[in-house]
Amino acid sequence: MAAGQILSEPAGMPAAAQAERRKLRKHFGRFDILFFLLCTIVGVDTIGTVASSGAEAFTWLIVLAVVFFVPSALLIAELGAAFPDEGGPYIWTSRAFGRLAGAVNNFLYWITNPVWLGGTLSVSAVTAFTAFFHDGKDLSTPAFYVFTLAFVWVGVLAAILSFDVGKWIPTIGAWSRFVLLGLFTVTVVLYGVRHGLHGFGLGDFSPTYAGFVGLVPVLMFNYVGFELPNTAGEEMTDAQRDVPFAIFRSALLAVLLYALPILGILLVLPVKAVTGLGGFIDAIRQVFTVYGGSVAGDGTATLSGAGSVLGDLAAILFILTVLSSGVTWVMGSDRALAVSGYDGAAPRFLGVISSRFGTPVRVNILSGLVSTVVLVLAHQLTGGSAAKLFGAVLGLAVSTTLVSYLGIFPALAVLRRKAPDTPRPYRAPLARTISTVLTVLVLFASVQLIAPGLGDHWFGPAYAPDGWTHAERWKYLLTEAVPLAGFMLLGVLFWALGTPTRTAAAKR
Repeated sequence: MAAGQILSEPAGMPAAAQAERRKLRKHFGRFDILFFLLCTIVGVDTIGTVASSGAEAFTWLIVLAVVFFVPSALLIAELGAAFPDEGGPYIWTSRAFGRLAGAVNNFLYWITNPVWLGGTLSVSAVTAFTAFFHDGKDLSTPAFYVFTLAFVWVGVLAAILSFDVGKWIPTIGAWSRFVLLGLFTVTVVLYGVRHGLHGFGLGDFSPTYAGFVGLVPVLMFNYVGFELPNTAGEEMTDAQRDVPFAIFRSALLAVLLYALPILGILLVLPVKAVTGLGGFIDAIRQVFTVYGGSVAGDGTATLSGAGSVLGDLAAILFILTVLSSGVTWVMGSDRALAVSGYDGAAPRFLGVISSRFGTPVRVNILSGLVSTVVLVLAHQLTGGSAAKLFGAVLGLAVSTTLVSYLGIFPALAVLRRKAPDTPRPYRAPLARTISTVLTVLVLFASVQLIAPGLGDHWFGPAYAPDGWTHAERWKYLLTEAVPLAGFMLLGVLFWALGTPTRTAAAKR
């Protein structure tokens, strides 16, 4: 037996795992993986948040691409090709550090996505809908719930469907990104020719520590996800060849698809007018006036004629883009949770693959329920304010996501030592250095999310999140740290509930 097989099926592996893995189907090819990755990495919901930091954001976007994005692509390319087991990041973490660490890490990896789908993504979609199809007016509460719950459960249904059907959502989503971001970039050029653009001095691009603290968590949140296709590793037709191919091509495309629209927003809108929720949508409305429409003195854009038609098209593409982001992440993280269920690191009830669909339907439905609860609670707690709901859920999604990579990134160096003879079709250069640097960067970003400015002036004027004051720093810390700690404890609980599965494996 090869070293890779020994690693993927350690002594005492539950019999349940073999039974469930037989239900998996192989129909995830090279370009399916590429499109899946583009939907995973290139999200439009945070473009406005990044652009709201001004020209400095563009500088940090490029810096993080070099020191974080590219190294993480190299790291995941090796892990994904060497250990192409279903469950991907859960398998790497649990085999490197044990099932308890894998359980906690995997719970954080999973819970982020139903929270994100029900909060940030659904609100982004409804904001685009109201901006272009409802004259910018808020929907009534019943209409808001009809739209957002339909958005959530369409995404869940797509995740339930077998990959040969469900994979078309990521494919459509990838092409939606190409058309939307390409059309926006071309239109910015036309708008600039006709109306002129906001100029920048070189000093505007100068990086600052405060900018780094504020931007690095969101940029890292945008730049993670290379490992997600490997959650369906045993559904790939040729993981060892296709994973590195898809990762390196998607990395180049992702940087371009982020950099160009962010630069476009900064060229079109004054920084003070860019908001986290509506920044990209507002920029689309403004530049599309070149096809028909006008911009009032207060900056309000009104579209007409061809501008209105193209604006509506852009809104539809935007909604498809955010939907496909949620679908790909739910597809992947749900599979990872199901694998941990039949591997003894989560309740066995969740570790079931549907014989009909070849997907983890029980986890899919659980994700839909969590998304629904998050959506309703967040809407009620924020008094129906879309902007507050967006900001609150985004912060939680970013923190839980980044902390989960504290288990994934160090796994490369550990697995190099634990399984030196495992065939590696691709070997990352400077593996230990990359593993260490990425882990340190994620740890720094995670700390700054909980205590912004720590190490310089915690919660000082340059670091305090919008809407918070220095006097509220302890309250803010608790709002970030308590949910994170709670999720970790739930991960431990899941591991404990997996004890019967592990015990059954040990008795074999």
